[in-house]
Amino acid sequence: MTTAALVILIAAFNGIESMVEQLYSEYDSNITIRSSKGKSFDENSLDIKKIKSNPEVSNTSKALEEIVVIKNEQKWANARMIGVEPDFLKIAKVSDHLVDGYPTLMENEAPMALIGATLLDKLDGYIPKMEGEYERVDVYFPKREAKVSNFSNPFKNLIIPISGRVNYNREVNQEAFIIPIELAKEMLDYEQNITALFVNLKDKSKSEKVKRILQEQLGTDWVVKTHLEKNALIYQTSKSEKLIVIGILVFIFIMAAFNLVASLTMLYIEKKDNIKTMQSFGANQNFVFRIFFYEGLLISAKGIISGLAIGYLICATQIFGELVKMPNSGGEAFPISINWTDGALVLVLVSSLSILASYIPVKFLTRKQG
Repeated sequence: MTTAALVILIAAFNGIESMVEQLYSEYDSNITIRSSKGKSFDENSLDIKKIKSNPEVSNTSKALEEIVVIKNEQKWANARMIGVEPDFLKIAKVSDHLVDGYPTLMENEAPMALIGATLLDKLDGYIPKMEGEYERVDVYFPKREAKVSNFSNPFKNLIIPISGRVNYNREVNQEAFIIPIELAKEMLDYEQNITALFVNLKDKSKSEKVKRILQEQLGTDWVVKTHLEKNALIYQTSKSEKLIVIGILVFIFIMAAFNLVASLTMLYIEKKDNIKTMQSFGANQNFVFRIFFYEGLLISAKGIISGLAIGYLICATQIFGELVKMPNSGGEAFPISINWTDGALVLVLVSSLSILASYIPVKFLTRKQG
């Protein structure tokens, strides 16, 4: 059953890891380029055409980010406003994460906003069901050259209609306020400046390779990060937890292996008379060793095969039957992901420990008998 537990837990951690990566990587572009010298930079200082010419690049979007305050009636909330180009909707797969409303930043040539689901709830806002009607929020943003004093207001405000709300991960849901980049530049008095360039690839598995190429092309004035590096702590934590659990289960398997040691020892003691009879017919120490060693392997193989079968059967039942639901997820099934590489790792681990658990006691007993 330890083998089955290893298979199920590794599949569960793979599922959680895939879910976390999906939640974060689909909002974050595969590669993000920022200036190493400051918050914003002139977009003309970055050769965007050359970046787009890379055959691995599928979409790019300029971005302008700022912290703003949003008001709806008597409710206030801080938000991370991000002005983006239309291609950002493809980069972030907004249509797949839309709770309600429409996945658009322009309606009848008027700028619209997409908002995080939790952020809209915090403001007691909602998306009207009737076509052509929109929730509108008051956005307060800093004046770029404002001087703070008792007689001046360092903020400007603008009423922006909401086209839809999105659901990605906790951070995005609580903070995201997405608008067209032209509107963001107008609000913040940035003519040519942006804060980042988002780059999406045709194959995200090549992110590290493309990142190295872009970093070499752009030089040290620019910081190029993959989505994994941007959320490094989250991914590293997930992987560390997985390794810790595997280590604990391997330790438990080692403890369970003493059952095999005890079984082989008892079997050897029971068959002492038979061993003497075989030795009288010419059986040597190596022959006796092989008999009991192979017996230990057969016992282990039976447990390993049945454990793998039970483990993968339970995983398949969860994948197709969705029996176990995640708490506070609205009925979403607990994620399970079967990775045959990890299956091979489990097989190698438990087989190696089983061989040791069979070899050591039998070698000791046969030497003692000899």
